[in-house]
Amino acid sequence: MITTGLLLAVFSGICNGLFSAPMRLERRWKWENIWFTFILMACIIMPALMVYPAIPNPGRIFAAAPSGAVISALTFGFAWGFGAICFGLSVDRLGVSIANSLIIGLSSALGSLVPLLISGAFRLDRKQTVLLIGIATFLLGVWLCGQAGRLRDAGEGTAPRGMPSGYLFALCSGIMSAVFNIGYTLALPIASTGVELGHSLFASTNCIWLLMLGAGSIPNIAYCLFLMFRNRTTHLMRSFDTGWSWMRSIVMGLLWGGSIFLYGAATPRLGDIGPSIGWPLSLAVGLLVANLMGVLLGEWREVSRPAARRMNFGVLTLLIAIVICALATKVGL
Repeated sequence: MITTGLLLAVFSGICNGLFSAPMRLERRWKWENIWFTFILMACIIMPALMVYPAIPNPGRIFAAAPSGAVISALTFGFAWGFGAICFGLSVDRLGVSIANSLIIGLSSALGSLVPLLISGAFRLDRKQTVLLIGIATFLLGVWLCGQAGRLRDAGEGTAPRGMPSGYLFALCSGIMSAVFNIGYTLALPIASTGVELGHSLFASTNCIWLLMLGAGSIPNIAYCLFLMFRNRTTHLMRSFDTGWSWMRSIVMGLLWGGSIFLYGAATPRLGDIGPSIGWPLSLAVGLLVANLMGVLLGEWREVSRPAARRMNFGVLTLLIAIVICALATKVGL
């Protein structure tokens, strides 16, 4: 069962690492058009398709679940929505490598440790000690990848492109990305209620995503509509020659949404600290895949040797962190 959970967490990270690739291939639509379609698919359409065929009346589960769990799902999901916006703004100002490294590093640390503290499961036993070592190793790998990105983007003898506002947006995004996992941990009683009412654990867990992703879509949709009206880019979505643009954005939503549902299926199989193990594992794999995609797309061609060497060390460190986090599930069994 634990092995299945680890594999699901890895596949979740793979989907998360791949989801932004279609955006890099898009040339017709602006950011707001792509993100609007992506959010509709990932946060509204896909959760509905995952929940309603198995549970035609999820409101029955929400009514029977503890009110605190439902409120947590809505509140933390809504906060995560602003984190998604901050992510886009930080990437625009700092670049992909630095922004992703800062955001994922902070998110992995907070998203793994805070659920332990909230649930009262923090005991610093052998299992959690190994997990903390894995998180520290993961953060080291993230730092190395960030350094490599800065060397690559800045170039020799030039100043980094980072701006103070970009670092602020990255900080906010990292915190609110961690909030997503914290909210999921607090909302787990919803899944337990669904099981008590006779539904499967997977279908019941999907009810959590229905609430969290739906709430998170609100600020994203509002911001995209604002940009489309301000920039007068709404007409781009009505053109007859944008079929591939629609397809790329929909694929983005399917990949990212798939990563969330795979993560939800993984955590119950990872033991009593599943969210604290699955979260850094999924993020580490996602960052690793995203960096490998960057290599395949030519982002690391003709870079300086120090940048390439730092990147290689970063990827190797991330692989070690993945192994350590996986070992945390075996300790104490």
